[in-house]
Amino acid sequence: MVSSASEEPPRRREKRVVVIGGGVGGSLVAKSLQSFADVVLIDPKEYFEIPWASLRAMVEPSVAERSVIDHADYFMSGQIVCSAAVDIRDGKVLTADGSRFPFDYLVIATGHRDLVPRSRSERLIQYRAECGKIKSANSILIVGGGPTGVELAGEISVDFPDKKVTLVHRGSRLLEFIGAKASQKTLDWLTSRRVEVILEQSVDLTSVSDGTYQTSAGETLKADCHFLCTGKPIGSSWLRETILKESLDSRGRLMVDEQLRVRGHKNVFAIGDITDIPELKQGYLAQRHAEVTVKNLKLLMTGGRESKMATYKPGSAIALVSLGRKEAVAQFPLITVIGCLPGMIKSGDLFVGKTRKQLSLNP
Repeated sequence: MVSSASEEPPRRREKRVVVIGGGVGGSLVAKSLQSFADVVLIDPKEYFEIPWASLRAMVEPSVAERSVIDHADYFMSGQIVCSAAVDIRDGKVLTADGSRFPFDYLVIATGHRDLVPRSRSERLIQYRAECGKIKSANSILIVGGGPTGVELAGEISVDFPDKKVTLVHRGSRLLEFIGAKASQKTLDWLTSRRVEVILEQSVDLTSVSDGTYQTSAGETLKADCHFLCTGKPIGSSWLRETILKESLDSRGRLMVDEQLRVRGHKNVFAIGDITDIPELKQGYLAQRHAEVTVKNLKLLMTGGRESKMATYKPGSAIALVSLGRKEAVAQFPLITVIGCLPGMIKSGDLFVGKTRKQLSLNP
C-alpha cells in the first residue's frame, strides 16, 4: 500500500545506547554517537575533566577553566544522568537514585574510582584551594612516585623553585611502568631541581603530628602539607553483583575481545582503564578504544555484519611524562628522551586544545 502525501512514513526507532562513565573514553563515545542513537550518559559528576591537565591546574587554577568541561557543553542531543550506576539487569542500568535506563547497547567506561566534587564550580574551587595550599607552604611532601607524583613534583619545582619538595616512593625506582633508563633520567632531573627523592619507603599518613611524618624506615620528615599521589582503585567494584560479574578478571578488570566487547555479551562494550587489555593505562589509548567502539556501534546499529567490525590492537610502550612547563621525559619503542624536545610535544598546552577540539569545542 502506498501512503498518501499527508501520511508520514513509519519512523524507525533509534537504538538506545547507555554510556556509563564520563571520562576520557566515555565522553568521546557519547559525543560521537549523539546524532546516531538515543544516548544516555551516566556519570556521578556533571563534567568531563581532561586528566593530563589536572596537575598543572593545581599550580595554575586558570588551566581548569579550559580542562574542566560541563557534559552539556559537548553532549547536547542526549540525556545526562548525574548519578552512579549500581546494577545491570534485564537489559537496563539501575542508578543510585533509583532510575532505570533500558539499552540496546551498553558501553562501560568507569575507569578508576576517584572522589571529586559533583559540579564544575565545586571542582574549580577545589583547584584554587589546592593552589592556595601550595603557595602558603614552605615545604611540601608528595607521596607516590608514579606519573602523578612525578608530574606534580615537576610542576611545583618549576613554578615555585624556592619551596622544599620531598617525594617518597615505595618502589625501587620512579615511574616503574616504563623502562629503567627513563626512570633514572627522571630522578636526575628532579634532583637537579632540588627535589629530595626517597625510594623504597612509604609514609604513614594516619599518624601525622604538627607537620611531622614518619616513613616505613623510621625516618622523620617535616612538611607543611602533603599530596597523596598513589594509584586509585579500578572503578569496577559495583559490577561484582551484576550480570557482568563473570566477565571480571582477578584484578577487577573487564575481559574484552578484540572488538572491545565484554566477553560473553555481544551488546556490551568496555573501554579505557577498566579493560584487561595488556597495555599501559593511558588517556590517549582510552580515546583510541572509544574510536573503535564508535565505529563498531555505528556498524551494528545500521545492520552491518559482525565480520566487518573494527578490531583493536594494544598500544605500544609509549609514555610521555611532563616535567614542568617546558620539559618532559618520553619513552618510545627504540629511544628514551628527556628535555625540551619531548616537552614541546606535551608540556606546553598538555593536549588541552587538541582534546577540546575532539569534543567540537573552541580550543
